[in-house]
Amino acid sequence: MSLRYEIKSTIITTNIPFSSWEESFSNKIVSAAIIDWLVRHSKVFKITGESYRLKDYKNEKSLNMRQS
Repeated sequence: MSLRYEIKSTIITTNIPFSSWEESFSNKIVSAAIIDWLVRHSKVFKITGESYRLKDYKNEKSLNMRQS
């Protein structure tokens, strides 16, 4: 990452909110530093709602329940 910093675009995705990163890195100072470094020149998008990937599963499940 340090070789790409301020030179190339990078996309990072996570389903863990920044407020929970401390638990993942087990160090409050390190997690704060990583977040600061990542979001310095970033655009952060928060996507909410139901998962699109589960759409077909839910439709299939409800169809199977109706047929039973």
